[in-house]
Amino acid sequence: MVCGGFVCTKNSLCALNILYVMVSLLLIGVAAWGKWFGLVSSIRVVAGVIGVGIFLLFVAFVGLCGALMHHQVLLFFYMIILFLVFMVQLSVSAACLAINKEQQKELLEVGWNKSEATQKDVEKTLNCCGFFHPDYNGTCDADCFSSPLSCDPCAPIIQSHAEEVLRFVGGIGCFFSFTEILGVWLTHRYRNQKDSHPNSGAFL
Repeated sequence: MVCGGFVCTKNSLCALNILYVMVSLLLIGVAAWGKWFGLVSSIRVVAGVIGVGIFLLFVAFVGLCGALMHHQVLLFFYMIILFLVFMVQLSVSAACLAINKEQQKELLEVGWNKSEATQKDVEKTLNCCGFFHPDYNGTCDADCFSSPLSCDPCAPIIQSHAEEVLRFVGGIGCFFSFTEILGVWLTHRYRNQKDSHPNSGAFL
């Protein structure tokens, strides 16, 4: 049986969706772990990551069921959803790779001012106080705050980390965009192939 055959295409599609299941469970697990151990106090961040994980798990489940049953309707909707996700993810990945330092600074400042919980997490993790300069008349969760005039502002530290994170996220996003367009192509090919042992319920 050559790799372009029915069985090989089916197995490839199943393997791709199993990968998506593993990634979705990893996202949900990491978000729950971070919240449980107090690494992330912002419920919005945790809920957002878990939401993405659940959505990916749902898409993978639809694709896996469609592949196993050769179900035309499930495969069609899976193909459409995957293509839409591909377009969004590729756009976000390209934006992550293309953003310059000034734009990074503006976005980081907006994010900093939007959530006090995020400020506390960043100050505690990076051992810094304030965004542009420490406010010694206020409060700060960083260890350095106990020693006067020893804290650095968070903006330069965050920006150095953000640049690395954006490159990493952009690269990972481009990789998964490739797997998604591969999934669309495999699904389209698989829908048009005939099973040598057809399931009478697959077209219902």
